[in-house]
Amino acid sequence: MVMKLYAVSDGPPSLSVRQALAKLELPFELVNVDFGKGEHMTTEYALLNPQKEIPVLDDDGFYLSESNAILQYICDKYAPGNELYPLDSKTRAIVNHRLCFNLSTYYANISAYTMAPIFFDYQRTELGLKKVHMALDVFETYLQRLGTKYAAADHLTIADFQLINSTMTLEAIDFDFSKYTKIYKWYNDFKSQYPELWKISEGAMKEIQYFAANPPDLTHLNHPIHPIRKINK
Repeated sequence: MVMKLYAVSDGPPSLSVRQALAKLELPFELVNVDFGKGEHMTTEYALLNPQKEIPVLDDDGFYLSESNAILQYICDKYAPGNELYPLDSKTRAIVNHRLCFNLSTYYANISAYTMAPIFFDYQRTELGLKKVHMALDVFETYLQRLGTKYAAADHLTIADFQLINSTMTLEAIDFDFSKYTKIYKWYNDFKSQYPELWKISEGAMKEIQYFAANPPDLTHLNHPIHPIRKINK
């Protein structure tokens, strides 16, 4: 049975899983979850993921959420030993670290500044900007200290996908991060060296840019956490 990936077209975690599946040449069915219609908030979707978050992998009835866990699972099950998720304990530890860093700090701080104000009633603040620069500074330091071509090794790993797509949201809002020279080179090297994988990110970036210019009406969403922007009609 072909795997199913329940995903959104512009969400960085969804994009990262799609890129890993593409790089490993694993067949899968892409099931679009309409965020704007609140399909992820339904009781039916909660059967797949009680957290009501996206993406979710369905591997023949085995449902797995959290994009980091999905990335690790597909590598371990379908491509054990592949350099995307190396078996060497130290290299794998660095990959795992970068995945955790992205989740806890990099994507968390960047998306709060880039994505949240597009879709919900949040403002970009000086504190939010400070957190973005702090995240960039730490990642720049990791790249400098490790001295590898990619985020966790001298070859591409699943950690790069997550970090690339977090960084992509900065480009989507025309945020200049070129002073972080290690990040800037790593990001643009990925674009040039993996154009087919970058196309997945690029398509999402164009969607984000569209929504930034045309904020979506989500007043019907009734989100339990995020404040909904009032739309004057």
